[in-house]
Amino acid sequence: MEYVIVGVLGLALGLLLLLWQRGRWLAENARLTQQVAGLSAQLEQETHQAEAKQALLREAEQHLADAFNALSAQALARNNQAFLDLARQNLAVFQEAARGDLAARQQAVESLVKPLAEELAKLAGQTQSLEKARAESHGQLSEQLKGLLSAQQDLRGETGRLVNALRRPEVRGRWGEVQLKRVVEMAGMLDRCDFYEQEVAADGKRPDMLVRLPGGKTLVLDSKAPVAAFLEAAEALDDGARGRALERFAQHVRTHIQQLSQKAYWEQFEDAPEFVVMFLPGESFFSAALQQDPALIEYASERKVILATPTTLLALLKAVYYGWRQESLADNARQVSELGAQLYERLAKLGEHWASVGKNLGQAVKAYNEATGSLESRVMVSARKFEELHVAPEGKKLPELNPVEQAPRALQLVEGQGSDTRFPSLS
Repeated sequence: MEYVIVGVLGLALGLLLLLWQRGRWLAENARLTQQVAGLSAQLEQETHQAEAKQALLREAEQHLADAFNALSAQALARNNQAFLDLARQNLAVFQEAARGDLAARQQAVESLVKPLAEELAKLAGQTQSLEKARAESHGQLSEQLKGLLSAQQDLRGETGRLVNALRRPEVRGRWGEVQLKRVVEMAGMLDRCDFYEQEVAADGKRPDMLVRLPGGKTLVLDSKAPVAAFLEAAEALDDGARGRALERFAQHVRTHIQQLSQKAYWEQFEDAPEFVVMFLPGESFFSAALQQDPALIEYASERKVILATPTTLLALLKAVYYGWRQESLADNARQVSELGAQLYERLAKLGEHWASVGKNLGQAVKAYNEATGSLESRVMVSARKFEELHVAPEGKKLPELNPVEQAPRALQLVEGQGSDTRFPSLS
């Protein structure tokens, strides 16, 4: 509808601009036409004056002829031809002067009228171009308006079909569940499979969704919000009918809150918080109900029902998702602690074996040093006497037997080593 209003305003503004420009052109045309008419009248007046002068000349010629006729026939006969010739000469000169003046005036008038005629021709061409452009713009605007009207009719038809479909309770319930599932997907809870749809309680009551909370808790959600009256308000043709439908919608929401409170889902599921979340599938539903019944939030809270829109439910599920992440991190920390304890125990056992190896190496060094001392003091002393007696082969000397001075480094084991050694818990 807004596009139609904008299109109509644009058409009206274009028509006003065209009418204003056309008025200017008509005023300019009238001014130029009036100026041409004035110049034409002036030309006609001067033409009449020239004709009057010619008439006067003809009348003067007639008077001269009559005067000459009054003279004696003899004198007239002698001088008639001479006077007539002179008169003709004078008349020719006068007529020539009159013709030159008339031609000059006509040329001056034409020099004034010609630019006006050219401007009028240009104005006529511009008027035709503007009229053509206006017709094309009007045609395009008409096509756009037709397109907008067609789109609006299609949208109205789709809206009507949607409203008719949502009048069916099972369709409304399924639509609410779909909206609920979309919010869960956006919160990241779908991939973790932390929610359950259409689960039946022990007494046959069925909530729309259960969200598993960290620590084995369960959060109950209901999406069967009564929206039929709200849809009737959307189809209402006047404010009175719309207001009455919205009042019924708020009353239906209050009644549904009372029914959820009586069902007491938190008593049907173990470790469930003592409240149930009532999901409204759109922000407009919540605002309309709250506008008609400002105390609706307090009423629901007193009955252990929390009203949630897609926005608030998304925030709630994001918090639950964060709790699950913290739970997962805690589980990982416990596993790391257990693995650390196992690794520590194995390192302690390896340390014991390593200390045993060092101890054995120390005993071997001690035995080697004792054997070396005995060999040096008892055997090698007697053997070196062969060198003094020059009995030993040349170039062959008995080596010096030195004891091993370095002992294996003792391994410092942590107190409490053994099978009972554990890392402190990280949980």
